[in-house]
Amino acid sequence: MRVLQLCHKSPYPAKDGGCLAILNISQGLLNAGIDLKILTIETHKHPFIKKLIPKDFIEKTNIESVFVDTSLNIVDAFSSLITQDSYNISRFFSADFDFKLQEELEKNEYDIVHLESLFMTPYLNSIRAHSNARIVLRSHNLEFIIWKRLARQSGNVAKRAYLNLLAHQLKNYELDILNQVDGIAAISRRDAIDFEKLGSKKPKLIIPFGINLDVYTPVLNENPQLNFFHLGSMDWTPNIEGLNWFLDEIWPKINEVFPKSHFYLAGRDMPEDFYKRKSPNVHIVGEVEDAKNFINSNSIMIVPLLSGGGIRVKIIEGMALGKAIISTAVGAEGLHYKNKKNIWIANKVDDFIKAINYFNEDLQNINKMGLNARALAESDYNEKRIIEMLISFYEELLSKPIFNPGKITS
Repeated sequence: MRVLQLCHKSPYPAKDGGCLAILNISQGLLNAGIDLKILTIETHKHPFIKKLIPKDFIEKTNIESVFVDTSLNIVDAFSSLITQDSYNISRFFSADFDFKLQEELEKNEYDIVHLESLFMTPYLNSIRAHSNARIVLRSHNLEFIIWKRLARQSGNVAKRAYLNLLAHQLKNYELDILNQVDGIAAISRRDAIDFEKLGSKKPKLIIPFGINLDVYTPVLNENPQLNFFHLGSMDWTPNIEGLNWFLDEIWPKINEVFPKSHFYLAGRDMPEDFYKRKSPNVHIVGEVEDAKNFINSNSIMIVPLLSGGGIRVKIIEGMALGKAIISTAVGAEGLHYKNKKNIWIANKVDDFIKAINYFNEDLQNINKMGLNARALAESDYNEKRIIEMLISFYEELLSKPIFNPGKITS
């Protein structure tokens, strides 16, 4: 089977959860013996740095990139208000990438074109015109829901109105596009249900974020401490929003009840505002060289998201490393958890205090919940099993006849 994977950012360097999600699909397909080719967009935010990509990965995928400037353009953004186009999506369309894609499809035949996220759907027409491949949309989340939640949280009336408009445009776009692909690989059951509600008639498969558990070795601390940490990309608005809420509203209460506890905040592109904070026992670490080492060196993961969508990759990594996790319901959305068994859901100050009291009463409860979290990662997020499901989904789509009036024939 030949698969063309189109990515809105390069899997290497795996600098955030989105990159990891793409890379795990790529590596899983390669491990399963799939003939894989990768064509990726690179941006200022996610540059394509070839020297950071393993040589064998380059050889196996013949990965190529095209630079696309996705930075905010005020003129284009204003134009989208008039034309009702989704500016979030149109920023990812490039004539250069489109030409490169058409060249590739003319040169080689593919069974499957795998689109990583909604941002690659502007290229659907070119794929249909130059290939009979089945098109699978790997949905990382429902994009319009992210912007709808951000609008709800915004205190600025003008900003809230603009975010609501973006959400509306995205929803219209997603409604239109969902039935133009041949299949949807949703990242969570919740997303799959939402796709049905939006009117999607196409075959769907729930493909959660999968990880190679062999490279995630938990370090069990026989004498765990009551310290907390957060690790995530700090150029992502929902992370900034959630952490501001946590540090303003939640941490002062935690520090009051548990004055010896510490909170370590790590992530790339840390805003200067966080360094300027004077919160007691809060340590701004910034970007870390080794995420696994950082996670293993701390006890309890905090995920205070109020908005956003899809599955939080860092939670699954934390589970794989046997960490106790306290998260809002939004942060844990899409995960197959059991509250207070393999994760603790906290949406208010009192919820966080109750969770920490539970761990403080017997510090071994930290390890107990961490081991339950690892067991969940092993049962539900095993990369090998997930890739097998994805390939079976490909095969099912290929077994059905396709009608493609857009295909250009010589």
